[in-house]
Amino acid sequence: MLVSMSAVVLLGLLIWFLLRIRYLRWPDVLLSGVFGFLLAATGAAPVIRTALVGLSAFLGQLSF
Repeated sequence: MLVSMSAVVLLGLLIWFLLRIRYLRWPDVLLSGVFGFLLAATGAAPVIRTALVGLSAFLGQLSF
């Protein structure tokens, strides 16, 4: 768990940096995918899942 958590932090910082300089290509997309899989294995996954469910429920209730 400790290794995956540190990998999540490092990959998150790297993705943030790439977004900051507006430089994303295919290897970066793969890096983001690896980040997502590692994030899903941490204790933050249930919190993120709950936030996404809440957001989708909110967006589902909007009517235009």
